[in-house]
Amino acid sequence: MSSLMSPPKRPGMHARQISSSSFAEAFDVARSKLAELGVEEETSTAASPSLSSIDSDASDGGIDTDSISSTSTCPASPITAPISPILNEDVADNFAFAFDIDGVLIRGGRPIPEAIEAMKVLNGENEFGIKVPYIFLTNGGGKFETERCRDLSRQLEIEVSPGQFICGHTPMREFANRYGTVLVVGGEGETCRDVAESYGFRDVITPGDILKANAHTAPFRKLTAAEHKNSRDLLADGGKMSDIVVEAVFVFADSRDWAGDLQIILDIAQSKGGRLETRSETFDEGPPIYFSHNDVLWSSAHEHARLGMGALRRIVETVFEDTSGGRKLRTHAFGKPQVSTFEFATRLLQQWRATQHGMQESEPPATVYFVGDTPESDIRGTNAMDAKSKNEWYSILVKTGVYQDGTEPRYKPRRLVDTVLDAVNHGIRREMAKARSRKSTSGRLLPLDDAALKVLSEGRTPNFVSKAGPFSDP
Repeated sequence: MSSLMSPPKRPGMHARQISSSSFAEAFDVARSKLAELGVEEETSTAASPSLSSIDSDASDGGIDTDSISSTSTCPASPITAPISPILNEDVADNFAFAFDIDGVLIRGGRPIPEAIEAMKVLNGENEFGIKVPYIFLTNGGGKFETERCRDLSRQLEIEVSPGQFICGHTPMREFANRYGTVLVVGGEGETCRDVAESYGFRDVITPGDILKANAHTAPFRKLTAAEHKNSRDLLADGGKMSDIVVEAVFVFADSRDWAGDLQIILDIAQSKGGRLETRSETFDEGPPIYFSHNDVLWSSAHEHARLGMGALRRIVETVFEDTSGGRKLRTHAFGKPQVSTFEFATRLLQQWRATQHGMQESEPPATVYFVGDTPESDIRGTNAMDAKSKNEWYSILVKTGVYQDGTEPRYKPRRLVDTVLDAVNHGIRREMAKARSRKSTSGRLLPLDDAALKVLSEGRTPNFVSKAGPFSDP
């Protein structure tokens, strides 16, 4: 049985920037002017959703309510020591941002130029002098969250904490106490095994372990000398492969050997209760199989999107059906667009706002702006979360990743913009306009555009005009 490993040391929290002392005073003046004009502020409260399920059917968004306890609480915080919150009146308390990474902030390991500027805007370098809380929610994985944060900190020229970061396999930590022996697939070297053990999984085996015990498992896959050395010896105690029972399969990161991993996953899916090198007569005795996300495509350095884990998931299900007499295999997926991942993000965002900005952890922000590049995961998931949640999740699609400009996405965003900087500016301006809005005779809140804000600043009454249309939702 593998020994538990301690996660690497967490990086320190980033130093807070000097606040703009003029924001609160200016905002109070604006509120007074609004009151004189009879303009009301919009207020919103929302209860926090809890993670109660994971998606088990990517085609229709079905929910497997038996997959995870409805009483599940927030997993062990990536922030290992309590942080004394510092109240800051210049921090937005009713809205926040969440970002996908690949195709939005980073492409091919390099930052998208506008991303660095967007982070500066969120950290207070904007026309309103206000800081805005934000987190990162990516389907990518295969590394410790701390390592991904170090990479992102260097790329974006800011300090990113694990307390504001979720990757595809982060929610899997909530299953560590449910299963004994598990198969972990994907990533480079032994990293995914190390990550799984840091989550608390007690007995983690990999495809390399199985190939070391029986090289004939995948006839065209040969372990390198380093892989053979680093893989565990499953037969060290003199037992048989059939003595090993895999209770669950977790695909933590994209496979580096699709053919070999596909063969091993199928072998376990068609086994008798997860016993290695056995075959079920009914093909319905295999253990559950979890994928950390369901993205068929992702944005890399290549000019065209590349195949992702969602493609492997579909291959596993299709080949299982073809080799089992037409029986269906039901797998499960975390990550976007599963609503449970957005619920997980809500909890993380509440905790981050409380520890970093001194806000009440019991309340989520009234609006979360999610910025993504993939309609099928980012936009679909955000819109689904918005439909379910009591607070608003506002989807913004950028043109720097998977989405092809000029095409009609199947899942439509509330706003389509060129870059992440445009997304950030739109969200902040929208919130400032909401705070300076009034109700029409029909009761609808009408945001003010830049021209109307200018008129208001001059002490005159603006003409309120409602704007509507696809990709330009107010």
